[in-house]
Amino acid sequence: MSFDPETVRDEFPILSREVNGRPLVYLDNAASAQKPRAVIEAMVRVMETSYANVHRGLHTMANETTEAYEGARESVRRLLNAGSAAEIVFTKGGTEAINLVASSIGLGLKAGDEIVLTEMEHHANIVPWHFLRERKGVVLRFAPVTDDGRLDLAALETLIGPRTHMVALTHMSNVLGTINPVAEVIAMAHAWGAPVLLDGCQAVVHTPVDVRALGVDFYAFTGHKLYGPTGIGVLYGKAEYLAKLPPYQGGGEMIGYVTKDDITYGELPYRFEAGTPPIIEAIGLGAAIGWLEQHDRAAIAVHERALYDRVKARLNGVNWLTELGTAPGKGAIFAFNVAGAHPHDIAQLLDQSGVAVRGGTHCAEPLMRRFGVTASARASFALYNTEAEADAFADALVKAQSFFA
Repeated sequence: MSFDPETVRDEFPILSREVNGRPLVYLDNAASAQKPRAVIEAMVRVMETSYANVHRGLHTMANETTEAYEGARESVRRLLNAGSAAEIVFTKGGTEAINLVASSIGLGLKAGDEIVLTEMEHHANIVPWHFLRERKGVVLRFAPVTDDGRLDLAALETLIGPRTHMVALTHMSNVLGTINPVAEVIAMAHAWGAPVLLDGCQAVVHTPVDVRALGVDFYAFTGHKLYGPTGIGVLYGKAEYLAKLPPYQGGGEMIGYVTKDDITYGELPYRFEAGTPPIIEAIGLGAAIGWLEQHDRAAIAVHERALYDRVKARLNGVNWLTELGTAPGKGAIFAFNVAGAHPHDIAQLLDQSGVAVRGGTHCAEPLMRRFGVTASARASFALYNTEAEADAFADALVKAQSFFA
């Protein structure tokens, strides 16, 4: 089983550019991935040939665009193996998908009800629940993370109980690369009758996801990390849960009828898609999924992990480097700190060598505090990265560290 990144690199126009006179080495994929021509061309094509608003017109272009938009929904259903396209809600991103669930469920919560989270969550899966803490008196309980970046399952199990109204956690950490044992967590939560929401923004890119096999109740992800455009995200929800949730926003498209005295809501999933949706972006996401499905995803995962392992081997034994997250089976994310250097300075020095990484808290401040740091640098690998780029990153990092030696 092998995957050759050179076979796909030519499909990403941006990868041919230079940065600061050096060939671009793009290792900021956990923040946002680059886009293949298939996505770019699909979005341009709809704007140039058939764009119109969806679901509302009887003319030819409205029908063509609606068909493409709903075709993208079916692509997402297929990607997640959802039981029905009615369980796929388009949002403007993974963040909005989680906010939708938190806001809708929150209407029925009261002071003392509990939400269980983990220390490794992205702010997108913390802040919406804090809103409920502030506004409703809901209690947030955080499962700890071990020193090597694993979720402490035994501790998590003690936090779930009769007052738990949601267990919300990341499928794959955007900092640690940890892939959580989510099937076990779902079983724990369901034993108490609590639903589970998974933040899949990282995991859906790097591992196949089968929501029915997992039995998960809600799954959220974003398009721009999955080689698709910004401005589009997805919420999968079991039909029985979505049917119980009150709408998140009001306006056009999400209604059955409206009078001065009454209102009814539309069918799933449209009751959660108020107003003009992100039409072009959804079509772009559908194109990204179709493009990705042409490749062997298992082989891609092996390739990405090999790049991470190659960097680790190149840097083995240096005494100035500290990695965050070394859990077994983790994904290809390398978060680190260099002794005596701020991550922002490291990121800027690497940029001088054409290497793009992220420096900061990665929207995971509780996790930073857990590891006793204020920030970290992060290199994250994608299917189009090469062994030569992994080497270029390691070499550039050694050079950057020399400024602080």
